[in-house]
Amino acid sequence: MLSVILPAYNEEQMIEKAADVTGEILQNAGIPYELIFVNDGSKDRTWEMIEKTAAKDRHVRGILFSRNFGKESAMLAGLAQAQGDCCAVMDCDLQHPPQVLPEMYRKWQEGYEVIEGVKHTRGKESAAHRASAGIFYRIISGATGVDMQRASDFKLLDRKAVEAILSMPERNTFFRALSAWVGFRTTSVEFDVQERTAGESKWNTWSLIQYAVKNIVAFSTVPMQLVTVAGGIVFLMAVILGIQSLVKYFSGNALEGFTTVILLVLLIGSIIMLSLGIIGYYIAKIYEEVKQRPRYLISRRVGYHESEK
Repeated sequence: MLSVILPAYNEEQMIEKAADVTGEILQNAGIPYELIFVNDGSKDRTWEMIEKTAAKDRHVRGILFSRNFGKESAMLAGLAQAQGDCCAVMDCDLQHPPQVLPEMYRKWQEGYEVIEGVKHTRGKESAAHRASAGIFYRIISGATGVDMQRASDFKLLDRKAVEAILSMPERNTFFRALSAWVGFRTTSVEFDVQERTAGESKWNTWSLIQYAVKNIVAFSTVPMQLVTVAGGIVFLMAVILGIQSLVKYFSGNALEGFTTVILLVLLIGSIIMLSLGIIGYYIAKIYEEVKQRPRYLISRRVGYHESEK
């Protein structure tokens, strides 16, 4: 059986359509399935629509978080509750086309254990959003060592890969990178990002910045290494200026450059403050990990029998 996990945040207009479209495609392909909607603390009628859809479709199950925990937690919750031999993760706004699921499933039947959905085209985006997305994904790719340029959360994983991801104890997770990090036999399937038929995208430039910072820190120590590099550059500058000052001193020339001193103090001070900020962010994440709080809290479930709850 294929378990399809669909994280949902303020997607009341898409729940029923996502269930109908995805279900019809999988039924026509002869694939046994279940659809797991994870309501990530939505403020609209998303949960009400999940309950309504589950009441009329035995393939639909729903999980309600006690509050908003983020998409990463929603995906992991869905994977933890899934009962299928393989699990697919996709957006319930249908920008990840469910028409690709049968192809992914056939790849799994061929023996592949991680099937990555990679973007062939990104759909219609503003020039500013496309540019900012490109910059941030290049930064993430360089920091994590995982190619994020065309990567997405649209994936199909064998039960073995799912268990490997769920066994990882960290609270700050980066699903796109973890699914590549676990290894196993991997292939990819291209897809074209579809246009939304209802609702609005939850992503903007600021959310991309937050996404980039959070996931770089969660999966890489490159920013900490940059602190060391910056320190080395400043030290080299100090040595050069020190030699220059000594040469002037022994040659009998008066030391000049009050402006240079001020600029150096500002430069070094800003690097120190930036370095402390980066270190502080890592310490904050360590603090969150040490507390060992759960990644999410489930308030209600629908579509599950009592023995499954």
